[in-house]
Amino acid sequence: MKLREVRRFLWALAAAAVVLVIVVLRVAGAHAPASVASEAAAQAVPARQGILARLAPPVASPRKPLTSACRQASDLPAARINGASLPTLAWSPFGRAEIGWEIYLPLIQREIGAFCSADSAAFADALAAWQRSHRLPSDGIMSQATFAIMLVDIELRRDFVRLTRDGHCPDAHPLVIETHRDEGYAGKPALMRAGTLGAYRRMVATARSEIPEIAADPRNLTIFSAYRRPDAEAARCAANGDCDGVARARCSAHRTGLAVDIYMGQAPGFGPDSAADANRLFISRGATYRWLVGNAALFGFVPYPYEPWHWEWTGEAP
Repeated sequence: MKLREVRRFLWALAAAAVVLVIVVLRVAGAHAPASVASEAAAQAVPARQGILARLAPPVASPRKPLTSACRQASDLPAARINGASLPTLAWSPFGRAEIGWEIYLPLIQREIGAFCSADSAAFADALAAWQRSHRLPSDGIMSQATFAIMLVDIELRRDFVRLTRDGHCPDAHPLVIETHRDEGYAGKPALMRAGTLGAYRRMVATARSEIPEIAADPRNLTIFSAYRRPDAEAARCAANGDCDGVARARCSAHRTGLAVDIYMGQAPGFGPDSAADANRLFISRGATYRWLVGNAALFGFVPYPYEPWHWEWTGEAP
Protein backbone atom coordinates (compact mmCIF):
# COMPACT_ATOMS: atom_id res chain seq x y z
CA MET A 1 0.00 0.00 0.00
CA LYS A 2 1.51 3.33 -1.07
CA LEU A 3 1.24 6.72 0.63
CA ARG A 4 -1.00 7.97 -2.15
CA GLU A 5 -3.34 5.05 -1.39
CA VAL A 6 -3.47 6.14 2.26
CA ARG A 7 -4.22 9.67 1.10
CA ARG A 8 -7.02 8.41 -1.15
CA PHE A 9 -8.54 6.50 1.76
CA LEU A 10 -8.21 9.44 4.17
CA TRP A 11 -9.78 11.71 1.56
CA ALA A 12 -12.72 9.33 1.20
CA LEU A 13 -12.92 8.98 4.98
CA ALA A 14 -13.15 12.75 5.36
CA ALA A 15 -15.90 12.88 2.76
CA ALA A 16 -17.73 10.11 4.57
CA ALA A 17 -17.43 12.02 7.86
CA VAL A 18 -19.11 15.04 6.29
CA VAL A 19 -21.92 12.85 5.01
CA LEU A 20 -22.36 11.26 8.42
CA VAL A 21 -22.67 14.67 10.10
CA ILE A 22 -25.40 15.62 7.67
CA VAL A 23 -27.22 12.34 8.23
CA VAL A 24 -26.98 12.65 12.01
CA LEU A 25 -28.51 16.10 11.83
CA ARG A 26 -31.32 14.75 9.67
CA VAL A 27 -32.21 11.88 11.90
CA ALA A 28 -31.73 13.90 15.11
CA GLY A 29 -29.55 11.29 16.67
CA ALA A 30 -31.95 8.38 16.30
CA HIS A 31 -30.40 4.92 16.74
CA ALA A 32 -31.93 1.66 15.60
CA PRO A 33 -31.26 -1.17 18.08
CA ALA A 34 -29.37 -4.19 16.80
CA SER A 35 -31.27 -7.45 16.83
CA VAL A 36 -30.50 -10.09 19.44
CA ALA A 37 -29.83 -12.60 16.67
CA SER A 38 -27.31 -10.28 15.01
CA GLU A 39 -25.46 -9.71 18.29
CA ALA A 40 -25.34 -13.43 19.04
CA ALA A 41 -24.03 -14.20 15.56
CA ALA A 42 -21.33 -11.54 15.86
CA GLN A 43 -20.18 -12.91 19.22
CA ALA A 44 -19.87 -16.40 17.76
CA VAL A 45 -17.42 -15.32 15.05
CA PRO A 46 -13.76 -16.33 15.47
CA ALA A 47 -11.55 -13.36 16.32
CA ARG A 48 -9.53 -13.25 13.07
CA GLN A 49 -12.67 -13.47 10.93
CA GLY A 50 -14.70 -11.02 13.00
CA ILE A 51 -14.14 -7.99 10.80
CA LEU A 52 -15.30 -9.85 7.70
CA ALA A 53 -18.37 -11.31 9.38
CA ARG A 54 -19.45 -8.02 10.91
CA LEU A 55 -18.93 -5.84 7.85
CA ALA A 56 -19.34 -8.09 4.82
CA PRO A 57 -22.83 -9.02 3.63
CA PRO A 58 -23.54 -12.63 2.71
CA VAL A 59 -21.52 -13.56 -0.35
CA ALA A 60 -23.62 -13.39 -3.49
CA SER A 61 -22.06 -14.90 -6.58
CA PRO A 62 -22.03 -12.71 -9.70
CA ARG A 63 -22.35 -15.94 -11.67
CA LYS A 64 -25.94 -16.47 -10.58
CA PRO A 65 -28.43 -15.86 -13.40
CA LEU A 66 -30.16 -12.52 -13.35
CA THR A 67 -33.51 -12.64 -11.63
CA SER A 68 -36.70 -11.55 -13.36
CA ALA A 69 -36.52 -8.34 -11.32
CA CYS A 70 -33.06 -7.66 -12.77
CA ARG A 71 -34.33 -8.07 -16.29
CA GLN A 72 -37.43 -5.96 -15.91
CA ALA A 73 -37.35 -2.62 -17.68
CA SER A 74 -37.92 0.14 -15.19
CA ASP A 75 -39.44 3.60 -15.26
CA LEU A 76 -38.30 4.15 -11.69
CA PRO A 77 -36.57 7.55 -11.61
CA ALA A 78 -33.67 6.20 -9.54
CA ALA A 79 -33.07 3.41 -12.05
CA ARG A 80 -33.04 5.87 -14.94
CA ILE A 81 -30.63 8.18 -13.11
CA ASN A 82 -28.30 5.31 -12.21
CA GLY A 83 -28.28 4.06 -15.78
CA ALA A 84 -27.48 7.51 -17.10
CA SER A 85 -24.78 8.29 -14.55
CA LEU A 86 -22.96 4.93 -14.81
CA PRO A 87 -20.75 6.14 -17.71
CA THR A 88 -21.07 9.90 -17.14
CA LEU A 89 -20.88 10.81 -13.43
CA ALA A 90 -18.16 13.39 -12.81
CA TRP A 91 -16.75 12.70 -9.37
CA SER A 92 -13.58 12.14 -7.32
CA PRO A 93 -14.01 8.96 -5.25
CA PHE A 94 -10.28 8.71 -4.50
CA GLY A 95 -9.28 12.36 -4.63
CA ARG A 96 -8.73 12.47 -8.39
CA ALA A 97 -11.25 13.23 -11.10
CA GLU A 98 -12.99 10.26 -12.72
CA ILE A 99 -15.88 9.91 -15.16
CA GLY A 100 -18.43 7.20 -14.49
CA TRP A 101 -18.63 4.58 -11.76
CA GLU A 102 -18.69 1.35 -13.75
CA ILE A 103 -15.20 0.44 -12.46
CA TYR A 104 -16.71 0.03 -9.00
CA LEU A 105 -20.01 -1.53 -10.08
CA PRO A 106 -19.08 -5.14 -9.12
CA LEU A 107 -18.08 -4.02 -5.62
CA ILE A 108 -21.23 -1.95 -5.23
CA GLN A 109 -23.39 -4.85 -6.41
CA ARG A 110 -21.77 -7.08 -3.83
CA GLU A 111 -22.21 -4.58 -1.02
CA ILE A 112 -25.93 -4.16 -1.69
CA GLY A 113 -26.43 -7.86 -2.46
CA ALA A 114 -27.89 -7.37 -5.94
CA PHE A 115 -25.92 -8.38 -9.04
CA CYS A 116 -28.33 -6.55 -11.30
CA SER A 117 -27.61 -3.93 -13.94
CA ALA A 118 -27.30 -0.37 -12.69
CA ASP A 119 -30.40 0.73 -14.61
CA SER A 120 -32.69 -1.89 -13.05
CA ALA A 121 -35.34 -1.36 -10.40
CA ALA A 122 -33.86 -4.24 -8.40
CA PHE A 123 -30.51 -2.45 -8.18
CA ALA A 124 -32.14 0.82 -7.11
CA ASP A 125 -34.30 -0.96 -4.51
CA ALA A 126 -31.31 -2.85 -3.08
CA LEU A 127 -29.24 0.33 -2.97
CA ALA A 128 -32.07 2.15 -1.19
CA ALA A 129 -32.22 -0.65 1.39
CA TRP A 130 -28.46 -0.38 1.90
CA GLN A 131 -28.76 3.39 2.32
CA ARG A 132 -31.49 2.94 4.94
CA SER A 133 -29.32 0.47 6.83
CA HIS A 134 -26.60 3.13 6.98
CA ARG A 135 -29.07 5.92 7.88
CA LEU A 136 -28.59 7.72 4.57
CA PRO A 137 -31.34 9.25 2.43
CA SER A 138 -32.79 6.16 0.76
CA ASP A 139 -33.31 7.44 -2.77
CA GLY A 140 -31.67 4.43 -4.45
CA ILE A 141 -29.33 6.69 -6.43
CA MET A 142 -25.59 6.07 -6.55
CA SER A 143 -23.64 9.20 -5.65
CA GLN A 144 -20.26 10.18 -4.29
CA ALA A 145 -21.79 10.66 -0.83
CA THR A 146 -23.21 7.12 -0.80
CA PHE A 147 -20.01 5.60 -2.17
CA ALA A 148 -17.92 7.42 0.44
CA ILE A 149 -19.77 5.59 3.23
CA MET A 150 -19.63 2.31 1.31
CA LEU A 151 -15.90 2.75 0.76
CA VAL A 152 -15.27 3.06 4.50
CA ASP A 153 -16.99 -0.30 5.04
CA ILE A 154 -14.90 -1.92 2.32
CA GLU A 155 -11.56 -0.40 3.32
CA LEU A 156 -11.86 -1.15 7.03
CA ARG A 157 -12.02 -4.85 6.24
CA ARG A 158 -8.33 -4.54 5.42
CA ASP A 159 -6.28 -5.09 8.57
CA PHE A 160 -3.44 -3.07 7.04
CA VAL A 161 -5.67 -0.01 6.69
CA ARG A 162 -6.84 -0.20 10.29
CA LEU A 163 -3.21 -0.31 11.46
CA THR A 164 -1.80 2.41 9.23
CA ARG A 165 -4.65 4.88 9.78
CA ASP A 166 -3.47 5.06 13.42
CA GLY A 167 0.10 5.70 12.32
CA HIS A 168 1.39 2.17 12.95
CA CYS A 169 3.30 0.32 10.27
CA PRO A 170 3.61 -3.46 10.75
CA ASP A 171 7.05 -4.99 10.70
CA ALA A 172 8.19 -6.73 7.55
CA HIS A 173 7.31 -10.40 7.92
CA PRO A 174 10.43 -12.60 7.97
CA LEU A 175 8.78 -15.97 7.31
CA VAL A 176 7.78 -16.16 3.66
CA ILE A 177 7.87 -19.01 1.18
CA GLU A 178 8.13 -19.15 -2.60
CA THR A 179 5.32 -20.04 -4.96
CA HIS A 180 5.69 -22.52 -7.80
CA ARG A 181 6.93 -20.91 -11.00
CA ASP A 182 3.62 -21.53 -12.77
CA GLU A 183 1.83 -19.59 -10.01
CA GLY A 184 3.83 -16.47 -10.80
CA TYR A 185 3.07 -14.20 -13.73
CA ALA A 186 5.40 -14.92 -16.67
CA GLY A 187 6.87 -17.83 -14.70
CA LYS A 188 8.43 -15.64 -12.00
CA PRO A 189 7.90 -17.05 -8.48
CA ALA A 190 6.49 -14.80 -5.77
CA LEU A 191 7.02 -14.76 -2.01
CA MET A 192 4.29 -14.73 0.66
CA ARG A 193 3.32 -16.26 3.97
CA ALA A 194 2.48 -19.94 3.98
CA GLY A 195 -1.09 -19.20 5.09
CA THR A 196 -1.58 -16.68 2.30
CA LEU A 197 -0.28 -19.15 -0.27
CA GLY A 198 -2.51 -21.95 0.97
CA ALA A 199 -5.62 -19.76 0.83
CA TYR A 200 -4.59 -18.44 -2.60
CA ARG A 201 -4.19 -21.96 -3.98
CA ARG A 202 -7.61 -23.03 -2.71
CA MET A 203 -9.20 -19.95 -4.23
CA VAL A 204 -7.51 -20.38 -7.61
CA ALA A 205 -8.41 -24.06 -7.83
CA THR A 206 -12.05 -23.26 -7.11
CA ALA A 207 -12.23 -20.40 -9.60
CA ARG A 208 -10.67 -22.42 -12.41
CA SER A 209 -12.91 -25.39 -11.75
CA GLU A 210 -16.07 -23.28 -11.79
CA ILE A 211 -15.45 -20.77 -14.58
CA PRO A 212 -14.17 -22.05 -17.94
CA GLU A 213 -13.34 -18.51 -19.04
CA ILE A 214 -10.91 -18.16 -16.14
CA ALA A 215 -9.31 -21.55 -16.75
CA ALA A 216 -8.93 -20.87 -20.48
CA ASP A 217 -6.09 -18.37 -19.95
CA PRO A 218 -3.26 -19.79 -17.81
CA ARG A 219 -2.17 -16.26 -16.92
CA ASN A 220 -5.41 -15.62 -15.05
CA LEU A 221 -4.92 -15.49 -11.28
CA THR A 222 -1.14 -15.76 -11.49
CA ILE A 223 0.72 -13.43 -9.12
CA PHE A 224 2.85 -10.58 -10.41
CA SER A 225 3.69 -9.10 -7.02
CA ALA A 226 3.41 -10.27 -3.41
CA TYR A 227 5.90 -9.93 -0.54
CA ARG A 228 8.41 -7.12 -1.05
CA ARG A 229 11.17 -6.29 1.43
CA PRO A 230 11.28 -2.64 2.54
CA ASP A 231 14.72 -2.14 0.96
CA ALA A 232 13.46 -3.64 -2.32
CA GLU A 233 10.41 -1.39 -2.12
CA ALA A 234 12.69 1.62 -1.70
CA ALA A 235 14.71 0.67 -4.76
CA ARG A 236 11.55 -0.02 -6.75
CA CYS A 237 9.89 3.31 -6.03
CA ALA A 238 13.17 5.16 -6.62
CA ALA A 239 13.47 3.53 -10.03
CA ASN A 240 9.87 4.46 -10.85
CA GLY A 241 10.18 7.96 -9.40
CA ASP A 242 7.09 7.64 -7.18
CA CYS A 243 8.37 7.21 -3.62
CA ASP A 244 6.15 9.96 -2.15
CA GLY A 245 9.19 11.02 -0.17
CA VAL A 246 10.23 7.93 1.79
CA ALA A 247 6.81 6.88 3.05
CA ARG A 248 6.08 4.32 0.36
CA ALA A 249 9.38 2.59 0.95
CA ARG A 250 8.82 2.75 4.71
CA CYS A 251 5.36 1.20 4.79
CA SER A 252 3.73 -0.94 2.10
CA ALA A 253 1.10 -3.65 2.50
CA HIS A 254 3.40 -5.91 0.51
CA ARG A 255 5.84 -6.07 3.45
CA THR A 256 3.30 -8.13 5.41
CA GLY A 257 3.32 -11.23 3.20
CA LEU A 258 -0.48 -10.97 3.07
CA ALA A 259 -0.91 -8.79 -0.04
CA VAL A 260 -0.99 -10.22 -3.56
CA ASP A 261 -1.29 -8.52 -6.93
CA ILE A 262 -3.14 -10.93 -9.20
CA TYR A 263 -3.30 -10.99 -12.98
CA MET A 264 -6.85 -10.54 -14.26
CA GLY A 265 -6.21 -9.27 -17.75
CA GLN A 266 -5.10 -5.94 -19.13
CA ALA A 267 -6.47 -3.42 -21.60
CA PRO A 268 -4.58 -3.17 -24.91
CA GLY A 269 -1.58 -0.90 -24.50
CA PHE A 270 -1.49 -1.13 -20.69
CA GLY A 271 0.33 -3.27 -18.15
CA PRO A 272 -1.62 -5.53 -15.77
CA ASP A 273 -1.09 -3.09 -12.89
CA SER A 274 -1.72 0.16 -14.75
CA ALA A 275 -3.94 2.46 -12.70
CA ALA A 276 -5.24 4.16 -15.84
CA ASP A 277 -9.04 4.25 -15.77
CA ALA A 278 -9.24 2.41 -19.09
CA ASN A 279 -7.25 -0.51 -17.68
CA ARG A 280 -9.13 -0.64 -14.39
CA LEU A 281 -12.44 -0.62 -16.27
CA PHE A 282 -11.26 -3.42 -18.56
CA ILE A 283 -10.34 -5.57 -15.55
CA SER A 284 -13.58 -4.80 -13.70
CA ARG A 285 -15.62 -6.07 -16.66
CA GLY A 286 -13.83 -9.41 -16.75
CA ALA A 287 -15.04 -12.73 -15.40
CA THR A 288 -11.97 -13.17 -13.20
CA TYR A 289 -12.45 -9.97 -11.23
CA ARG A 290 -16.19 -10.44 -10.93
CA TRP A 291 -15.70 -13.97 -9.58
CA LEU A 292 -13.23 -12.69 -6.99
CA VAL A 293 -15.59 -9.93 -5.89
CA GLY A 294 -18.32 -12.48 -5.28
CA ASN A 295 -16.21 -15.26 -3.79
CA ALA A 296 -12.78 -14.17 -2.51
CA ALA A 297 -14.11 -13.50 1.00
CA LEU A 298 -14.86 -17.21 1.32
CA PHE A 299 -11.08 -17.74 1.24
CA GLY A 300 -10.27 -14.76 3.48
CA PHE A 301 -9.28 -12.24 0.79
CA VAL A 302 -10.49 -8.63 0.69
CA PRO A 303 -9.98 -6.07 -2.10
CA TYR A 304 -8.39 -2.68 -2.39
CA PRO A 305 -11.11 -0.93 -4.42
CA TYR A 306 -8.87 1.42 -6.40
CA GLU A 307 -6.64 -1.38 -7.71
CA PRO A 308 -8.75 -4.34 -8.83
CA TRP A 309 -5.68 -6.60 -8.96
CA HIS A 310 -4.70 -6.01 -5.30
CA TRP A 311 -6.07 -8.39 -2.65
CA GLU A 312 -5.11 -8.98 0.98
CA TRP A 313 -5.53 -12.12 3.06
CA THR A 314 -7.12 -11.61 6.48
CA GLY A 315 -6.35 -15.00 8.01
CA GLU A 316 -3.43 -13.70 10.08
CA ALA A 317 -2.53 -10.36 11.64
CA PRO A 318 -0.21 -8.11 9.57
